[in-house]
Amino acid sequence: MSLALIVLLPFLGALLPGLLIRSGRNACATATASVTVLALALLLVHTPAVLRGEVVQAGWDWLPGLGLNANFFLDGLGLLFAGLILGIGLLIIIYARFYLSEKDPMGLFYTYLLLFQGAMVGVVLSDNILLLLVFWELTSLSSFLLIGYWRHLPAGRQGARMALVVTGGGGLAMIAGMLLLGQMAGSYDLSVILERGEQIQASPLYLPTLLLILVGCFTKSAQFPFHFWLPHAMAAPTPVSAYLHSATMVKAGIFLLARLWPVLAGTDVWFYLVATTGLFTMVLAAGIALFKDDLKGLLAYSTVSHLGLVTFLFGLGSPMAAAAGVFHIINHATFKAALFMSAGIVDHETGTRHIPRLGGLMHLMPVTATLAMVAAASMAGIPPFNGFISKEMMLEQAAHTPWAGLPWLVPAAATLGAVFSVAYALRYAVHVFWGPPRADYPRRPHDPAAGFWLPPAVLVALVVIIGLFPEQTAGPLVRAAADAVTGGALPDLHLYLWHGLTPALGMSVVALLGGAALLWRYGDAWARWRAGPHPEAKTMYDAAMARLVAASQYIIHTLHNGALQRYLAVMLASAVVLGYAAFSGAAHLPGTRETLEIFPVAGVLWLLMAGGCWLAVAHHRQRLLAVVAVSVVGLMVSIGFLYLSAPDLALTQISVEVVTTVLMLLALYFLPKRTPEESSGARRVRDGVLAVLAGVGVGGLCWAVLTRDFSTISGYYLDQAVPGGGGANVVNVILVDFRGFDTFGEIIVLGIAALAIYALLEGALRGPAAAHLAAWKGDMPRAADRHPIMMVVATRVMLPLALLVGVYILLRGHNMPGGGFIAGLVVSIALIMQYMASGFQWAARRMAVDYDALIGLGVLVAGATGVAAMVGGYPFLTSAHDYVHLPWVGEVELASAMVFDVGVFLTVVGAVMLALAQVSRLGLVASHEPANEGPMDFDPSTPARTARRDPS
Repeated sequence: MSLALIVLLPFLGALLPGLLIRSGRNACATATASVTVLALALLLVHTPAVLRGEVVQAGWDWLPGLGLNANFFLDGLGLLFAGLILGIGLLIIIYARFYLSEKDPMGLFYTYLLLFQGAMVGVVLSDNILLLLVFWELTSLSSFLLIGYWRHLPAGRQGARMALVVTGGGGLAMIAGMLLLGQMAGSYDLSVILERGEQIQASPLYLPTLLLILVGCFTKSAQFPFHFWLPHAMAAPTPVSAYLHSATMVKAGIFLLARLWPVLAGTDVWFYLVATTGLFTMVLAAGIALFKDDLKGLLAYSTVSHLGLVTFLFGLGSPMAAAAGVFHIINHATFKAALFMSAGIVDHETGTRHIPRLGGLMHLMPVTATLAMVAAASMAGIPPFNGFISKEMMLEQAAHTPWAGLPWLVPAAATLGAVFSVAYALRYAVHVFWGPPRADYPRRPHDPAAGFWLPPAVLVALVVIIGLFPEQTAGPLVRAAADAVTGGALPDLHLYLWHGLTPALGMSVVALLGGAALLWRYGDAWARWRAGPHPEAKTMYDAAMARLVAASQYIIHTLHNGALQRYLAVMLASAVVLGYAAFSGAAHLPGTRETLEIFPVAGVLWLLMAGGCWLAVAHHRQRLLAVVAVSVVGLMVSIGFLYLSAPDLALTQISVEVVTTVLMLLALYFLPKRTPEESSGARRVRDGVLAVLAGVGVGGLCWAVLTRDFSTISGYYLDQAVPGGGGANVVNVILVDFRGFDTFGEIIVLGIAALAIYALLEGALRGPAAAHLAAWKGDMPRAADRHPIMMVVATRVMLPLALLVGVYILLRGHNMPGGGFIAGLVVSIALIMQYMASGFQWAARRMAVDYDALIGLGVLVAGATGVAAMVGGYPFLTSAHDYVHLPWVGEVELASAMVFDVGVFLTVVGAVMLALAQVSRLGLVASHEPANEGPMDFDPSTPARTARRDPS
């Protein structure tokens, strides 16, 4: 259970920053850091067991029928990534406290950061690929918020959109690939999938699955040709860049390559796709990084290059290469996060991060300069720092890897990438910190407060310590993670700073000398770079997006022109054509069931219903008559339910008819009496033909079903209603027990619909719309007495009786016709009648109920029954019942379904009354009449002579 808590803690903690920011920035940062510290402490509790080779698992079945289980597991790979996410996340939280200015909403920043942190931890600890996909998409959404945090900057907004489009598009491919992967493996649990590598690779779906998953991984980890989004995300605040682009988001794709390595790696297509893409990305991005003048731009492309390096290592398919990739993930996270933080300090203190405007900062910012240069040396692969060791391991693997029969191609490309890497790392150190101080800095630079530089100092210390003592510090974690990646196929692995005189050492020497020479001749290299062709990916992306938007607008304007008749015609025509194609595609035998005799009552009901339908169609332009005709049809349907021995459905139908008819009549007050004639003769013929064809098709389908024998699950419900649900009313037991999850979703939808009505009509009560409504004059005739005494007296007498009936229907619903939905409608009708009889304002003063809160209370009450079941160890919304003997009363049934039904009741009443209240508020504005103080137009306390009309 603690694994689930590690994932949930950041999500729960995301509530704290927004609440505590009022207590000060320190309180906000401390609360945020405390959440991460707690999650990290829970992770460290499991570290000894994981390093011993154990796998910690936790979870529960959520929707087992769909294969969606809330399962988590922690092995060496999960420990590595979760430790990086939480550990570096803690340092970023501290760093951001000093980086963000007073004008930046810190509470909002920390909320976004914790949401992203929880999503990333969920990705690396999920033991179910469907659950992993949920967290995967959450990383895209939360990173969008973080990258666009400075929403006042156009570059920030565009960078956030670009990241969301690219990674979100890759996520769609990932979803398809994961579904295919689960289908091939026969399970969606990762722990099961990882044991079925041979079965997956032998499947004909292996190649499409691999391609789809790689698209998701490459887009998330900015591999060519999707590399362009990451540098443009640098418009985000530096803490975001340091976190997302060194240790977390861009590592998600790398993580998935590592996680699925046992089942996807080892084939030629894996090698040529993954290793080639990684190697090309490494070289290309390193070359671009060398000529970037923006500090964060340089670091961004260097990140892309190092991600390509790790992708290349995993693509080689050998256990030692995978181990090298795991080790470089640790090293890259430490030195790259430190470099981003150092760049942020330089920008913060000097007012610029433009490299040609910097230089000489070693003399003015010695602490920052020292930290940055040590981290840059590690990025360049200079001993004795940790980056040197993993770079040597990479070059060693490259030296023995042929590509398409060419033994020199991979070593040469890897060495070229290393040359560029040394060059841009030296440029970062030399051009920024060495040389004489300048006199034209935008601000006079100096080292910041200790809280600002301590987080990168911690990472730089790790850079040095891991470099000097790799086996003692990182060895156990690297072996545990690499063993998880390779599925236990890792040979004996030990980490050393010195590997002897090897081809990799020679390649390193060439890289160091070549990088130094390239920096020495940087001016000539820059001139050649500018003179040569180098297509701009952002320009191509913008052009592609512009064309997609133009094409989308053309399609929308052509098809989606707002004509509801046209949409319905297309839908009906499609249904008719598809139905006819299905019908004519097979032979049909006559039904085996005999038809029943038509009883006169049923025939009369059918004629009345058909007449109501004809009346609604023929006179649809007369709105009031159309509403009456539709209500007649609804009444006939309810009588039909009653005729067919379905009293629950009949009660529901007639209650819904009353409520909707009343609300529609109230809404008609704001509309003309007649609708304009818009349809031409040809269109009416078309609509008539479609209606006849669709009606004949549906009627024929019903006939085919009713005249054939078929099996249903009704027998199961009838048998299990009392023993399983504790109720004799099968319909109600189905709603609150067997299909309680459906009902819970339906009341949520009902509440959302009511709130949507409220929000839509609220716009008519404000601004220009309110002024237009106040000046509006309807064409509906008005009664001489708005609140006649007979109606007021009748509704006053009926109110307690109707409320009593509603409560009675609610209480008896589990065993007899009734239930929360019907009771809610009955009570709503009783309340609506009070509003109609005495006016909205008079009734609202006496029934001061917050109806939107009532909706929320109903949903919470219904949901609480489901949570209570989970606390008791049962699936969500599992009901329980028992019988209790009470003195003088006898046996009384107690069922949790009754509480659920109460939630349904409250939601229905709240939804109906909220819609009524909002329509009534519109009526008050539009009626231009003062609200009545009494319950009726006639005031008995007024003398009769004053009420008499003057004869003159």
